[in-house]
Amino acid sequence: MRLKGRVAVVTGGGRGIGAVICRELSAEGALVAVTDQNSERSRATAKRISSSGGRAAAWTLDVTIPAQVESVADSVEQELGAIDIWVNNAGVSFITPFLQCTDELWTKTIQVNLTGTFNGCRAALRRMAVRGSGAIINMSSQSGKIGTSQYAAYCSSKFGVIGLTQSLAAEFARQGIRINAICPGIVFTPMWESMVEDYAKKAGIAGKEVKPYLEQKIPMGRIGTAEEVARLAVFLAGDEACYITGQSINVSGGTVMH
Repeated sequence: MRLKGRVAVVTGGGRGIGAVICRELSAEGALVAVTDQNSERSRATAKRISSSGGRAAAWTLDVTIPAQVESVADSVEQELGAIDIWVNNAGVSFITPFLQCTDELWTKTIQVNLTGTFNGCRAALRRMAVRGSGAIINMSSQSGKIGTSQYAAYCSSKFGVIGLTQSLAAEFARQGIRINAICPGIVFTPMWESMVEDYAKKAGIAGKEVKPYLEQKIPMGRIGTAEEVARLAVFLAGDEACYITGQSINVSGGTVMH
């Protein structure tokens, strides 16, 4: 077990990629703090891990509220121990034509995806810097490297996550803390499923045609899986990645190669 006894916090851990990251971290021996804005989802993920023989506990967390992030971090350390790994996974995504992008949609996307990541990094770094060790993993996207139409708020937030990751990695490297980003391609999580009709409208196709349409755009010819993203998170969290920091690594089947 590569992460035996280490304490890991995962935001947005109630479903999708976040839930799979929680399970994969636990499978490698980590004690997992499952956090999610939806308390039922976070409890369900934690229960599934516990019933499989792992150790996990659930917290309700809105990553856009700094005081709540700090409070949960304190509670995690009291219950599970000092935080070794922090995964900023919580996110939102909306496909909408730019001139129809409301102030509310823009603000929500930036607050959750970018400011929420900032809040998580700050809470983690305040605790890790004292001990001189730790690994932070931020969830960006292939849309954090290549802008696409009708995705302005999301692309802006995910480009920002990469910039934040690089800045913090440079600042905290000598304190023994590694900070990296993962850039998934298309993974059909519940969040992506909720956008299918909007994507179909954007592409001028029927909803049932979206998956095949997307697959033919991917060099490897298929949609990615949450497990493939989660396994990279486990690697970046562990000692095998001890000389890797400030990187934004694609998991996109060749769609993005830089």
